[in-house]
Amino acid sequence: MSIIIENEYRGEILSDYEVIIREIVEASLDYEGCPYECQVSVTLVDNDTIHEVNREYRDIDRPTDVLSFPGLEYEEPGTFDWLEEEGVGCFDPESGELLLGDIMISMDKVKEQAEEYGHSQRREFAFLIAHSMLHLMGYDHMVPDERGVMEKKQEEILQLKHYTRDSL
Repeated sequence: MSIIIENEYRGEILSDYEVIIREIVEASLDYEGCPYECQVSVTLVDNDTIHEVNREYRDIDRPTDVLSFPGLEYEEPGTFDWLEEEGVGCFDPESGELLLGDIMISMDKVKEQAEEYGHSQRREFAFLIAHSMLHLMGYDHMVPDERGVMEKKQEEILQLKHYTRDSL
């Protein structure tokens, strides 16, 4: 598996951010039973940068905590069996890895939301990675039923790696 990490954030950052990224990306893929080696890109930015990307790509004129750019379009979230026949262009020709997609996280929002929700920055950071990984695997939260499924899955992924609200 290839996890490409770009730290463009200029402020103080979690000392173990790379470990957290790897743990949660791997746990998310295992949780969903992804049968392929994957490639995921994670970029850490500030509020100004994510605001700019939001405005340019989503017509949203404000910073958000995380953006997910899936490399695949799923008919059914978390199912990978269709890739055997239809997914030729979904794999890196050199490494053979499934090109899952890109994640962009505002570290300013990680700090703000950790304080707002009363838990650690590590837990908030892990949560945003799990949340975004589920987006990369086709899940969404635009309607209540989907939201419930996604919330349950992200919480279970965090519990598997002991990123609970009260443990960190």
